[in-house]
Order: sequence, then C-alpha cells, then structure tokens
Amino acid sequence: MTESASARPTAPPFPKEERPIGHADTLIAMGGAFLAAAVLARLGGRIGLPTIPLFILAGILLGPHTPGVVIVHDPHDLEMLSALGLVLLLFYLGLEFHLDDLKAGGRRMALAGGLYLTLNVGAGLGFGFALGWGTSEALVLAGVLGISSSAIVTKVLVDTGRLGNPETRPILGIIVVEDVFLALYLAALQPILSGADSLSSAVLDGGKAFGFLLLLALAARFGTRVVSRLFHTRDDELLVISFLGAAVFVAGVSEWFGVADAIGAFMVGLMLGSTASGERILKLVHPLRDAFGAIFFFAFGLSIDPGDLPTVWVPVLLAVALTLAMNVLAGLGAARIYSFGPGPAANISTTLLARGEFALILATMAAAAGLDERLSPFIAGYVLLLAVLGPLAAGRSHRLARVLPSWTTGPRGGDGTGGGTMSPREQVPA
Repeated sequence: MTESASARPTAPPFPKEERPIGHADTLIAMGGAFLAAAVLARLGGRIGLPTIPLFILAGILLGPHTPGVVIVHDPHDLEMLSALGLVLLLFYLGLEFHLDDLKAGGRRMALAGGLYLTLNVGAGLGFGFALGWGTSEALVLAGVLGISSSAIVTKVLVDTGRLGNPETRPILGIIVVEDVFLALYLAALQPILSGADSLSSAVLDGGKAFGFLLLLALAARFGTRVVSRLFHTRDDELLVISFLGAAVFVAGVSEWFGVADAIGAFMVGLMLGSTASGERILKLVHPLRDAFGAIFFFAFGLSIDPGDLPTVWVPVLLAVALTLAMNVLAGLGAARIYSFGPGPAANISTTLLARGEFALILATMAAAAGLDERLSPFIAGYVLLLAVLGPLAAGRSHRLARVLPSWTTGPRGGDGTGGGTMSPREQVPA
C-alpha cells in the first residue's frame, strides 16, 4: 500500500543552499532596461536627440551609481544581453558590407584604415606620455583614443540613413582594419599588463589571433556557396535560429582565439550577406538588432559612476579635443584617398568619432593589472562624452563640411560630394 500524496514529504527540487535565487530580480532588471530605453528614446525622438546617448543616460540614472530608483544593482546581470547586443550590431553590419566591397577597395581600405590608426593611436600614445601616468598607462590610452566604437558607428549609420552612401564603404573599411589591429594589439598588450616578460608568448597569442582572422576571411571569400546551401530554408523560424546560433557561436570561438567577439559576428554576417538568404536574414535580424543593441548601450551606462568624473575632467576634455582634431584629419585623408569632397569627408570624420566597448575592455584590463586608478574614471568620462558628441556631430556633419577645404574634391565630384548622394536627413538645411 502506498503513502498518500499529502502524507508523503516533498523534497525541494534543489538543496536549499543550491536553490537558484534572484530570477525575479534579473527579470525586473531586463524588463526595466528595455522599458527605460524605450521611454527615453521616445521622449528624445520628439526633440530630435539620437537614441544612443539616451540609452546610455538611462543606464546611468537607473544604475547603482546614482541616487533614486535603481533597476539594476549589479551591471553583470545584463552582461550576456549586452554581449548579444554587440554581436547582433556587428552581425548586421557584416550583412550590409558585401564581399564585393572588400574585393573592390582592398588597397584603399588599408590605406584609409592605416592612416586613421596612425593618427589616432599615435596621438593617444603621445597624450598618455604627456600625462605622465606611466608607460603601461600610455599604451592603454593609445588604444582608448585610437579605436572607434563599432557598435556606435553601426547605429549612427543606420539612424542617419547613410548605409547606401559612397563614403560608408571607407567607414566600414576603417572599422575592419581597426578590428584586425585590435586583435593584434590586445594580444601584444595583455602580457605587458600582466607583467609577462616573454616575447614569444606575445608573438604566439598574436599569431593565433591573426591565423583565426585569416581562416574567417578565407571562409567568407571561398565558402559562400557551401554556407548558402547550409542555411537555405523557407522556414523563417528555422532561419532565425540558424543565423543567430552561427553568429553567437563564432563570436564565442573568436573570443577564445583572442579575436574580438564582434569581429567574429561581423565575418559571419559578411558570409551570410552574400548568400541567397541574405536579404531575408537582413529583415529578420533587424528587430533583434534594435532591441538588444539598446541593452548594450544601457549596460554601458550602468558601468559609469558620475562621482568619479570631476577628478579627471581636464584630461578628458583635452583628450576629446585631440580626438576631434585627429578625426577631422583622418576624414580629410580618407576623402583624398577615395576622391571624395568635403561632405563625405565630414561624414567620415564625425561617424567614426565615438569611442565605446573597446575602451571599456581596456579599462577593465587596466584595473585588473593595478594600473593608475585615474584611468578608469578618465576612460568612463572620455567614452561617455564622445558617445554623446559622436551621434550628435554625425547628424550635423553638413556644418563641418562647410568649413573643410575644397581640395578634397576628386574627379568624380565637381559638386564637392565625391559623386555621392546625400541621405534625406543630410539634405535638411541647417
């Protein structure tokens, strides 16, 4: 005879000490982040503000570093959603950036990217030594000031409607060159910050990263037909699961090889964008990109403590001014290489202005290495200011174009536009 159900003791599904807790808090944090980003974006849209700084502001106001309502007490609660947002932003960018663009402009892309890095990384290194915080700190600042935010650049291009503009090709090319440099730079910087004195270890890490990038590039170049067959399906649900799984999986493998997860997602998008399913994937990923991209910028705001900023406001302002100057020079140089006029030169200069996720990675590495404690608030203030100024400047780049020299105009553009067309937003008079 068996015991009755009411008399039989019921064991909890987990021992008390192993029972999962905090699910409600995590769900509230996730839902609150989405809602806060939506409300601020809606309000900002009515007064003409770009969404990126508003998403960041929402993270600052509702995070643990400011008084009042706190939706997210621990920024790590949104870490995975934030990572997914970055992956989807760069995956979408890869879908838009076709292989033909890479093959057609490889030499000029390398020249423009190399010029951008030389100006900005060189200025960052010189600025770091001028501050006198130390050699390791100067190397960190070289990367902070030298590398654009791929996520913010992508969002700016989408928001301003410039994906079809001729100057978008060099902008995306510079991002690709930056990401290649980023993989090698991180591989070389890590042993320096950790105190390792083994050159062979740094070379091995750099070689591993470069080898994986080369493998991805070869797959994108020669594996399109195979990839097209693997992803071919009429079922939208199956297609979403397939491309999302591929983008996230390759992003994770990239991280393991020492390559930024974002560039892995970018390369997957590059491959899939050239397949027969590319147009469908572009439409299907669009809402996912917008939703999780908002969480990426919201989580970025969570990491910023406004109370630390007053101690470093002078170097922050100097660094921002230096970055503005270097970006204008780089934009003029890229326009010269591509035979563009002042309009596209201004678009290049302002679109690549923002700094973001890579600078935050360097801030984390610097803190773990025990470097100067002023680095973290400096990086936070610098990135926050440019994350706000970048989208604002990009939306008003026609004002910069008016003061740029006309000698940038090439043979394809007697009107000063380099033969390109302006988006409807750019045609609005000042």
